[in-house]
Amino acid sequence: MKIADLPIPEEAKKIIEKSGFTDLYPPQKEAIEAGVLDGKNLVLASPTASGKTLVAELCAIKHIVEKGGKVLYLTPLRALASEKYDDFRKYTALKRKDGRKLRLGISTGDYDGSDPWLSRYDIIVSTNEKTDSLLRHRADWINDVTLVVADEIHLLNDGGRGPTLEVTLVRLMDLNPKLQILALSATVRNADEIAEWLEAGAITTEWRPVKLIEGVSFGDQAEFNDGSSIEIGEADNNPAINFALNIISQGGQALIFAETRRRTVAFARKAAKAVNKGLSSQSKRSLKTVSEKILSAGEKTRISNLLADLVSHGVAFHHAGLKAQHRKIIEDAFKQRKLKIISSTPTLAAGVNLPARRVIISSYRRYEPGYGWYPISVLEYKQMSGRAGRPKYDKIGEALLIAKNTDEQDYLMNSYVLAKPERIWSRLAKESVLRSHVLATLASDFANSEQGLFDFFNRTLHAHQYGSRNIEELVSTVLKFLYREKMVEVDRSYLKATNFGRRVSELYIDPISGVIFRDGLYGRAKVLTELSFLHMICHTPDLYPKHYPRSKEMKNLVTFMEVHKDEFMFEVPTEWDDRVRYESFLGEVKSALILDAWNNEVSEDNIIEKFSVEPGDLFRLVDSAKWLLHAAHKIARLFGHKDLFPKISELEVRTESGVKKELVPLVRLAGIGRVRGRMLFNAGLKTIEDLKKAQLNRLMEIPYIGPKMAKNIKEQIGGFVKKEDWDRLKENEFDQKLLSDY
Repeated sequence: MKIADLPIPEEAKKIIEKSGFTDLYPPQKEAIEAGVLDGKNLVLASPTASGKTLVAELCAIKHIVEKGGKVLYLTPLRALASEKYDDFRKYTALKRKDGRKLRLGISTGDYDGSDPWLSRYDIIVSTNEKTDSLLRHRADWINDVTLVVADEIHLLNDGGRGPTLEVTLVRLMDLNPKLQILALSATVRNADEIAEWLEAGAITTEWRPVKLIEGVSFGDQAEFNDGSSIEIGEADNNPAINFALNIISQGGQALIFAETRRRTVAFARKAAKAVNKGLSSQSKRSLKTVSEKILSAGEKTRISNLLADLVSHGVAFHHAGLKAQHRKIIEDAFKQRKLKIISSTPTLAAGVNLPARRVIISSYRRYEPGYGWYPISVLEYKQMSGRAGRPKYDKIGEALLIAKNTDEQDYLMNSYVLAKPERIWSRLAKESVLRSHVLATLASDFANSEQGLFDFFNRTLHAHQYGSRNIEELVSTVLKFLYREKMVEVDRSYLKATNFGRRVSELYIDPISGVIFRDGLYGRAKVLTELSFLHMICHTPDLYPKHYPRSKEMKNLVTFMEVHKDEFMFEVPTEWDDRVRYESFLGEVKSALILDAWNNEVSEDNIIEKFSVEPGDLFRLVDSAKWLLHAAHKIARLFGHKDLFPKISELEVRTESGVKKELVPLVRLAGIGRVRGRMLFNAGLKTIEDLKKAQLNRLMEIPYIGPKMAKNIKEQIGGFVKKEDWDRLKENEFDQKLLSDY
């Protein structure tokens, strides 16, 4: 079947053909024949790069251009949302029936708002969590959605993200029973069961445009599931790097999946020297440009400096601790074949289109705090191995597991390579998971009684797979907790969320976190300090990542906790009553101390060294703390703590930028972070008024304040600037552009 034969507008056909597609892949043809363009629900499970996104694009065009509908594209990750947004941009020249051009929007961030501006857009790309948040805020425009694309539907099986996706789909189907759902994944063993739940058809296929062979290596030899084998010789003593270097020597690229962020960095560092030796002068110049992009994207940090250095050698690491703009630069450079190796945590396997000729999985184990090391699922392995093989570049893709001995080689071949992925099971039936979703269901008026709650949760995948009894018992237990904590009240025979419950739901925090904020702010500490507030947010289940104390830190933490016990809003547990709770409390104190050091402008290097925290984890901790301080500020306002919420609000700003109090006015300016802010302050430019009076030349004399930043500052705050200074600055920018273009 050809693109030209599809029942879509001619202009859309031209756009698709211009992208290089003239014929449909077999899975795409099956989807069309199954009625996906006629509005039928469909679960499409086909391998990576088999054309699932194009099916979504075709459906979106049909809904918008011909039916005047609205499309919501759901993804599990912000990085994947950005990629899908880029995929859809080519269609913004299309026109709807009313003559208006198609509008494309993306929303993945702030969880405390209904984003009414999204009503203007025809295609909205969002994460599952953001959409859940929008539903909690009762965003009116969601009622107009006619097509939902649920990408990476297999993540229903994920204990963290799965329940949110599951409940979000039920809510969307409740809002519009005629809604079309297109669920996509590379790996769903029980697609028929998921389809039955969604009242959809199901297509499962193994077809892929590039043949994939999977194997296991031991030493410098590898055996594949098609009966072939290779022996590569030893270029490096690390087998994962050895097999990566081997494929590079053949003109390919490699992805190395590692079990921890620390390991991704270690792999990249070790591979950099060897890869650099084989780079041409032209490649090195090209990589230098990519490296400079990384350094100019935001303020320089230890992690950005290391990343930029490794990129200049042709390798990079990739994990969730990197800033979004850095991940995007790396992904683009790899797609352009500038980078030869990326070492990554499994997050890169979650849908981001970044294939390589050879994928190397360095370990089949993962570390989970509190549980230790455990084997990954076959499903996770298949997601990673599916990244092998680049359409248009490779005739074959290779995925390799690394074994430590021959026994393990046999085990990995049978347990992973030759095994089928696990079935997808709902992960909703946990009290800790249901707390938030039961409250949100009442707070956003999807149910108004206990029976209404039962009816709602009986439409979930969990009830479809296990029956209703278990989920109803858990919902009742959660409801008692919410009633006891005054988040839900009974009004005659109806249930409704209190103002407290509604606000907790809208703030997208665990109800237990809401209780901690309420009780902590009312009870208060004997001595109220910044530590009091920082520990309060670290005491919540929402803070991530948790930083557990090392054995050599315990003594100092215990001493600190004893000296500062009057500053805590909660009773300090004793070691002998509850050892687990005691060590958990020490971990909370450690996390609070990390944040306190950050807020007092302790350098990133010193924080990393003192607390043994990974750079990426530091920034994730800061992001998590910033949101929880925002939530605490809103709860303080709700309960009328007028003396507290200015303090919390200021601490929120300081935590976002990692600065002392005197820098707060400066870091409110776009582009001014802790480094530039301190440079300005130390140069005598301590206030906005000082900046208004300062001449451009004065600003440009300060380290890290170049012409563009000086102009940016002046444009934000105003102030007098001589005409000749503006003209000189424009000439400078023009000269820089010419050099760049050259």
